[in-house]
Amino acid sequence: MLRQKIAVAGVAALLTLTATCALAGDVKKKFSIESARSSSSVQEVLNGDVLFYWAGQKHPQVQHSYGEFKTSKRTNGLGKAKDGACAHALASALKVFEKRAIQEGGNAVIDLQSNIKNQAESSATEYSCLVGSMMVNVALKGKVVTVKR
Repeated sequence: MLRQKIAVAGVAALLTLTATCALAGDVKKKFSIESARSSSSVQEVLNGDVLFYWAGQKHPQVQHSYGEFKTSKRTNGLGKAKDGACAHALASALKVFEKRAIQEGGNAVIDLQSNIKNQAESSATEYSCLVGSMMVNVALKGKVVTVKR
């Protein structure tokens, strides 16, 4: 009898927790690109061979374009500062672009934009991060190119 009561209480608690998490919707927040780029999360991941230019930023003359690409990276945000978790997700997304640029033969990514739920947002100073109760997500799109150095 006691085991049944404990089991029922455990299931009820689990259902309450699940319902609470399901009701807590993701919230789009904006964070400073410069602040994220100077964080160790980003600096440790990127090798520096590829240049990044956000939409609206001036860049050297494009010599060759390889196309527009998209990426979406998630990371665990549970119990972490949201700005740090979002910077980590940004680092992962930029790493995907860095690898793609090298693979294509490019040396830069231009016109980078936040692209949460395929809704492009241009900013030279801020990126968007979808913050949930357990996960964060950064989605980007940009053009892989070769620029004159």
